[in-house]
Amino acid sequence: MATRDLWVFGYGSLLWSPCFDPAERQLARLDGWHRSFCMWSVHYRGTPEAPGLVLALDAAEGASCLGVAFRVPAEGRETALEALRERELISSAYREEWLPLSLTDGRSVEAVTYVVDPAHHQYAGGLSLEEQAGIIGRAEGEKGPNRDYLANTHRHLVELGLEDADMAWLARALSV
Repeated sequence: MATRDLWVFGYGSLLWSPCFDPAERQLARLDGWHRSFCMWSVHYRGTPEAPGLVLALDAAEGASCLGVAFRVPAEGRETALEALRERELISSAYREEWLPLSLTDGRSVEAVTYVVDPAHHQYAGGLSLEEQAGIIGRAEGEKGPNRDYLANTHRHLVELGLEDADMAWLARALSV
């Protein structure tokens, strides 16, 4: 059986720091989910004593998330999946799901996507933007300040022409 190309949906740090070499990038929409700072970060952008917040996809009826679909050629599929799993599944707070994306060029593809597990203790859904800003403004982890994560993601969304009102509000609140 022939291995097929891999599609990966990027909505946060994968936008500016993919851990694989994509052959193609397309703007994409994922329905039924929204991008949110709804996961406590106790590794990369915070510590167990002072957790930060990272983005995750949180299920919501009627919601959609704009991001980037990355295509990895079939010969790089397993290497890319291995790198993604090592990075994204550092704890069991993310679930790996294969979800349908609508690409801006009209194609529909199934992509590996990392979504938050709302039953996991790292789930931080329901925080106000003000609470999120306070946490992001002071947290720091092994990959640096939480505010840098926000700044990089927001900048890349703007460069891609993708609107995210919550990200824009947080970026203004923290002057990033």
